[in-house]
Amino acid sequence: MNFFKIFFITLLLTIAGVSYADNHDQKKEVLEGVKEIAKQLEDDEEVPLNDPFAGNEGTSSMSSIPEDEQDNEMSLYNFKLVGLISGKDHSYISLVNSGGEVMTMTLGQFLGENKLVDLRLTEAIFKKEDGKYMIIDFNNQVREADDY
Repeated sequence: MNFFKIFFITLLLTIAGVSYADNHDQKKEVLEGVKEIAKQLEDDEEVPLNDPFAGNEGTSSMSSIPEDEQDNEMSLYNFKLVGLISGKDHSYISLVNSGGEVMTMTLGQFLGENKLVDLRLTEAIFKKEDGKYMIIDFNNQVREADDY
């Protein structure tokens, strides 16, 4: 952020010096104006790296997670679908957990107690032990279904 401020101020000073080189009085006024702007930019507060308006995603997502899945670290609710490759012979998905670790799976592999059984263009389908299906899409929406 500071790099862009310094770059912007330097650019303004350079343009002001070149374009008003013949008129010295206007040049001084422009330079004073640029110096005021630079001082105001330096006085601005630093912007936080996280979005303060997003809220606490961990708290908001925990309300929609079933109680039996909250403590399980290999629960599908703790992953995001980030990649999907479907081919004639092999199909793969990539999931990322909250720690940033990528897990690549192929059809028939298990994620905890859930087995990856099918892929669609925008979602992956897992089968639970009780016969129900869990479907995760690229919007991080996990839903349960009796069939797919």
